[in-house]
Amino acid sequence: MDERPHILSAENDYSPALNPFRAGRIIAYPTETFYGLCADPFNGKAIEALYELKGRPPASPMPLIIGEEGMLSSIAAEINPEARRLMTRFWPGPLTIIFKARPELPSILTAGTGTIGVRLSGSPYARRLSSTLSSPITSTSANPSGRPPAIRADEVLGYFDGTIDILIDGGELKGKKGSTIVDATGEKLVILREGEITASEIFQA
Repeated sequence: MDERPHILSAENDYSPALNPFRAGRIIAYPTETFYGLCADPFNGKAIEALYELKGRPPASPMPLIIGEEGMLSSIAAEINPEARRLMTRFWPGPLTIIFKARPELPSILTAGTGTIGVRLSGSPYARRLSSTLSSPITSTSANPSGRPPAIRADEVLGYFDGTIDILIDGGELKGKKGSTIVDATGEKLVILREGEITASEIFQA
């Protein structure tokens, strides 16, 4: 591509993103809350470039989005009954569940924790991108660390013009609180961050 990023409407075909994704490039796309940055989670060099682009601390694991539930087995080593209940109740939606990670995931992605955060996004655009790429995708917010997450395509360009390969323009997003994060790796669920879904909703489920 001569100019970076190549901008696609969210209603367009996403196949132009396939080759950049396979080449370890970075793609910005709309989720149900903020714009996110997508890289291949199985490509350690791509994840390293994404951390560098954001200035993200290496001790912070990188969450993932899946396009359909069947992708979960490629990244999660086990899925306990409590996690299954949450998935049934809240997916697709703004709930990130922490699972034990499969060992083939790059350690930089999990920040050496052995766990991975995953959500089936409530955004049809995020799910379609993952499905088009036939892969889970990273879902870190599209902003340099410490700056406000982008809710519009022009904000993404303000942060990353010339440094990402594809921008999928989904218009202005609702923003709000981001996803709720629940650790389902132990015997009891632990809420790490209360977001769009409240703690009481989690425990009622």
